[in-house]
Amino acid sequence: MSRWLCAAAMLSAAAHGAGLREEQFHYEVKWPSGLGLGEAQIRAARDGGRWVLEFQIEASVPGFRVVDRYKSVVDEKFCSLEFEKEFEHGSRKGKETTTFANGKGKRVTAGGGGTTEFEAPGCARDALAYLFFVREEVGRGRIPGPRKLYFGAGYDVRIAFGGGETVRVSEAPLETDRLRVTVTTVNGKLELDLFLARDEARTPVIVRVPFAMGNFSMELVR
Repeated sequence: MSRWLCAAAMLSAAAHGAGLREEQFHYEVKWPSGLGLGEAQIRAARDGGRWVLEFQIEASVPGFRVVDRYKSVVDEKFCSLEFEKEFEHGSRKGKETTTFANGKGKRVTAGGGGTTEFEAPGCARDALAYLFFVREEVGRGRIPGPRKLYFGAGYDVRIAFGGGETVRVSEAPLETDRLRVTVTTVNGKLELDLFLARDEARTPVIVRVPFAMGNFSMELVR
């Protein structure tokens, strides 16, 4: 209990919760050694009464190219209306679209991959919508509770507050809040660290993802 009280106290110092806004961030994808591997970007733009959130990453190693593109259409409450993901991993390519309405989800895989329907909450959130929702909650001094996020299938996700930490962004120190994100998949648990700046936008500054050869990172470029 004391841990959560401490977390709330630290987060309240920068509690704004400004909601969705038009924005665009650029990142460098890095090897564990710090060498550049590729680049990524996050973008949010209004489309009438809805918002379009986009994420794209391009990275490569000799003989293998990775391109992922995700697009999420959400309402003002970060509830998913449509989620599209497209990927190119070496010679493997794929695309699928998931729509949410009336407590149902419908996933359609391109290229004759079929259609899957499933039960979903009234306010379901795909992985990209969830990132923006987390930023808003932290900005209001709250840590989101356990829930399910959708990235094709549904996955259980849990967030723990890891305290404040000073990181370097474009060679300059920056105060951030560190979140430990745990996603339960069919292959076990994936744990990653998300660092949010203590600005009004709660800008995603660094994401670190562990692999067998070390921690890969996506770092904000200013």
